[in-house]
Amino acid sequence: MKFGLFYELQTPRPLESDQWHEDDEFNIIQEALDQIEFADQLGFDYVFEVEHHFLEEYAHSSAPEVMLAAASQRTKNIRLGHGIIHMPVKHNHPARVAERISTLDLVSNGRVEFGTGEGGTFEAGGFGTKAEDKKAQWEEATRECLRMMSELPYEGHKGRFFDMPARNVIPKPRQKPHPPVWVAASRRETVMVAARLGIGALGFGFETPEEAEDRVANYWELVREECMPIGKAINPALVTVGNMMCRPTTEEAVDLAQGGSGFFSFSLGYGMPKNGEVRERQPGREHLFREYVEHQQKIAASGGAIDEPDDESARTLARAAQTGFFTGSPELIRQNLRRYEEAHVDMILMMVQVGDRNHEQTMESLELFGKEVLPEFQERHHLHQQWREQQLDGIDFTVNSSI
Repeated sequence: MKFGLFYELQTPRPLESDQWHEDDEFNIIQEALDQIEFADQLGFDYVFEVEHHFLEEYAHSSAPEVMLAAASQRTKNIRLGHGIIHMPVKHNHPARVAERISTLDLVSNGRVEFGTGEGGTFEAGGFGTKAEDKKAQWEEATRECLRMMSELPYEGHKGRFFDMPARNVIPKPRQKPHPPVWVAASRRETVMVAARLGIGALGFGFETPEEAEDRVANYWELVREECMPIGKAINPALVTVGNMMCRPTTEEAVDLAQGGSGFFSFSLGYGMPKNGEVRERQPGREHLFREYVEHQQKIAASGGAIDEPDDESARTLARAAQTGFFTGSPELIRQNLRRYEEAHVDMILMMVQVGDRNHEQTMESLELFGKEVLPEFQERHHLHQQWREQQLDGIDFTVNSSI
């Protein structure tokens, strides 16, 4: 099992101010780059950076290609993942995506992971994309983008959402025929779509080990029996995500982590329909962090116990608010990670920069995890690779997975 970091560049407004301080965004970017460089030195395998637009405080990562290019020059081995690029054509034209991915792959000496997705509804509205078209646009644009990176020349396309004449889209990526492809998959049905298309599933549903085991089995069954690759090579792999805070004691870890985890969940769910009504957004005038603090005070006053929802999306939000399986002492985290390893999950993505977490404490957490937890799983990863070879037996497609 491999390990990576996952970044949103969360930048809460200061509690005492209606707007950010002048250096807040500068600091969060510089701190993230320091953390990524340190993670590379510690032996983490991946970093994935989101693309989000207009989601104030929740995610200030609107240009992940710039962040990943900067990270490529401060690191040597860690793989650089888009988690994900918005593929609807008004957000990013497929030819521009192909050019940027290929250039980043050359700049980084072949370390790119090409994560794809459709983006959120509020974001789509900002670009004039119809919410009901997002998924279909994702598939059309991703398929053509992969052709652009791997064909010389690209013979052109006449489709539902965009047309393009024949052109040679340059440069071409260092990884042939194209970098490993992923899709954001917070719901089970998207994981199965990924299997059928031969791409990795970035599972953002905070799955338990038992849920992950079930998804792994179903995913690999579909890869073997129903796969029709969207690209020229397949990347069969499953990822799950969780909050991480590693401290000498579990009590200390939970105490330091719970505020960041709670804000991540609150800001993730902000603007989602509640009781059938959609919250009216007020760009530039909202204060999510202040609302979050008031929300937590109300929960504490009411006793704080909340049952886990049955709805899959609501359950994701509830779990995101919890400190989860990867917060605690090194021994506790090791025990929990072994359960995911036994379920044959390929990678764990860990959120370390969420809410108002302290940069120095985050660096200490990375160091403790890197020295006390990571080595055990690195030593056994060859066993997981052998298991993957067994699953791939009889599959004739080209495989370009970095797992």
